[in-house]
Amino acid sequence: MNKILKLKIREVCDAKIAAKGDNVGLSFYAFFANKNETPVLLMEAATWWIKTHELDHFEKALKIKELISKE
Repeated sequence: MNKILKLKIREVCDAKIAAKGDNVGLSFYAFFANKNETPVLLMEAATWWIKTHELDHFEKALKIKELISKE
């Protein structure tokens, strides 16, 4: 996975956990602005989320942070 995307995922997970606690959930769309300016990265995140890990639409931020750390 792209290093920039991995960093963004960690940052978003950390921010969500800090703001809403350990039980907060998110989708892969949380890593992107409402206007998609980086379709290649969006597809990379979607593939990682849906195809590689077969995750549900919403997952716990802690789980995502753990998975991305193993990459």
